Amino acid sequence: MNNPKPSFSPDDRMRSLIDANNQLLMVASRFGIAFGFGDKTVIQVCEDDSVDYRSFLAVCNLIDGRDYSIYPVSLTSMMEYLRKAHTYFLDFLLPSIRHKLIDSLNSSSIEDVDILLLRFFDDYVAEVRRHMTYENDRIFSYVDRLLNGETVDDFRISDYSGSHTSMADKLSELKEVFIRHYHHKDTMILASALNDIMMCHEDLCSHCEVEDRIFMPAVENLERSMQLKMRTSRPDSITENKESDEALAEMTERELDVIRCVAEGLSNKEIADRLCLSVHTVTTYRRNISSKLGIHSPAGLTIFAILHNLVDINSLSIKD
Repeated sequence: MNNPKPSFSPDDRMRSLIDANNQLLMVASRFGIAFGFGDKTVIQVCEDDSVDYRSFLAVCNLIDGRDYSIYPVSLTSMMEYLRKAHTYFLDFLLPSIRHKLIDSLNSSSIEDVDILLLRFFDDYVAEVRRHMTYENDRIFSYVDRLLNGETVDDFRISDYSGSHTSMADKLSELKEVFIRHYHHKDTMILASALNDIMMCHEDLCSHCEVEDRIFMPAVENLERSMQLKMRTSRPDSITENKESDEALAEMTERELDVIRCVAEGLSNKEIADRLCLSVHTVTTYRRNISSKLGIHSPAGLTIFAILHNLVDINSLSIKD
């Protein structure tokens, strides 16, 4: 069995990270790190450019297949990193690929299939743009509000993370169509475009992994800490025991909403309608709740809700 690679550390030289994985050059750029760092260490370079070195190392370690969990991240730094990644994809890499595709098609007579291939790519880019614009406008603004101490009752990061994807599958489809089925003799420009498509696919997959495994868990931790702070600030909080705090701290606010609905006797469909979720998402929440609490039945969840003051027993219609 191979030993895992040791994590990159603050005292490693920055250039040693780039030598280990060239993809980390893009990571440095997206964190706003200037090149020309010579033999400086990671922490020295990050301090020079006012970059949170823990966030930088977490991303570098994840992308290079090393243990990244030892480094807590700054959500402010992570959002800036993700915004710059979105700008790179939307304003630089994807337009560059499109130009190369057009040039490769212009090298021969344009046919209907060429127009369809370009339309396929354009539709894909529009989908990526909607996805990343939503994150920029909705997700990051939500996190900013949490960081400013605001409570947001109509949204949880888990509402989004359950349907989050890398947006890379269609790129693979396009690559396969060109390589396996598109007969084209003038391949130089097209090969360059396909190489960029494959690099973009890898970059998008890594980008999604950073969001799924670093950014969104950090947001969930922030949500939990705010929920716990709100509960401990209530006048009756001194009567809550330690076990109660630990059990509730494990739950997201959305999961608590689902438990309340179960205690009220609502079906999954009724819960979905009340909370403006899909039935599939409610099912996922209930599965996660059962996993965390070890309670699977509606009756058990109702008792849990009553014991932890999530619902008022007098408001429930409990049948004998």
